[in-house]
Amino acid sequence: MTPLPDRFCPADGTRVPGGSLDWCCPVCRGPLDLHFAPTPAPLTSLTGRVNSLWRYAECLPLAAPTVSLGEGRTPLVELRGGISAKLDFLMPTLSFKDRGAVLLAELALRLGPRQVLADSSGNAGTAIAAYCARAALPCTVYVPEGTSPKKLEQIEAHGARVHVVDGDREATARAAREAADSPGTFYASHVFNPYFLHGTKTYVHELWEDLGGRLPDVIVVPVGNGTLLLGAALAVAELHRAGLIDRRPALYAVQAAAVAPLAHAWAEGSEELVGVTPTAPTIAEGIAIPRPPRARQILRTVRAFGGTFLTVTENQIRHAQRDLAARGLYVESTGAACWAAVREGVLWGRTAVVPLCGAGVKTGLARG
Repeated sequence: MTPLPDRFCPADGTRVPGGSLDWCCPVCRGPLDLHFAPTPAPLTSLTGRVNSLWRYAECLPLAAPTVSLGEGRTPLVELRGGISAKLDFLMPTLSFKDRGAVLLAELALRLGPRQVLADSSGNAGTAIAAYCARAALPCTVYVPEGTSPKKLEQIEAHGARVHVVDGDREATARAAREAADSPGTFYASHVFNPYFLHGTKTYVHELWEDLGGRLPDVIVVPVGNGTLLLGAALAVAELHRAGLIDRRPALYAVQAAAVAPLAHAWAEGSEELVGVTPTAPTIAEGIAIPRPPRARQILRTVRAFGGTFLTVTENQIRHAQRDLAARGLYVESTGAACWAAVREGVLWGRTAVVPLCGAGVKTGLARG
């Protein structure tokens, strides 16, 4: 089996051996990145390959998967005026988080931990639970109080133990990180573990293939912890470096106005979070992250890719969710945030793709 590549801290360069269970930088306790710069296969060589995200094997840091559920290759459908939607809510666990979860479960299987631990507001935890079930790995998922009962039911149905934290999403993350230091624990963090980002990047590899070897002018993504945006940037860089695209699309990041620390920092021209940004309850629970650990990376990436931040109100999200449902696409409120941001014409005739990240059956229609 090919040795696992080393990980490194993007903040201070500290290296972490690829085969260790260490989940963060031992110096600054920050997230890790991966020493891995693959070359994608040309479009013509993809014909006849497995119909899942594993068809992009050259670009994935793990090969010969054993825990796949056929994830990836979700449909791309037109919405209006050059804007299309990628239906990632049609994944095996009904959210885009399957893209990264399968990589984490595959990695955990190879490292052989005593237990797998994750924290989530719902979708990531569900995905980790499902793929751990596929790999026959014991799994515990920390969730904040108030998590959708339907998501909790789905996590438990996969055999994972649910640990409800008395607090918000940040309190849940702190509790999970404390537990993650226990010996023999694999912390399947969709934020700290770079393998998750290398799973989410397949979203863009699929766009490139589905659009015949090109990408839209703008890729619009919802941003809480930024895993889809950072994964998208990895894929765009890989394709551009290999000469498979001649220009890089702009990356637009969408946040709920109620919880928009990154958009606030962007407006201030800062490369990191600015003070403590006031927050309020939001129906976009999947992106309600007041202090994302990869904030500096996210801000730098949006700037490097010629993008910007957009914010949406609660009413805009509700209206977008209902508008999508009227078009036959029933997604959860977080999944409607990107359509809410661009459906009124802010893209000025440019082509764009928005992700529909989670199924509406997970939470129901947003009320109010």
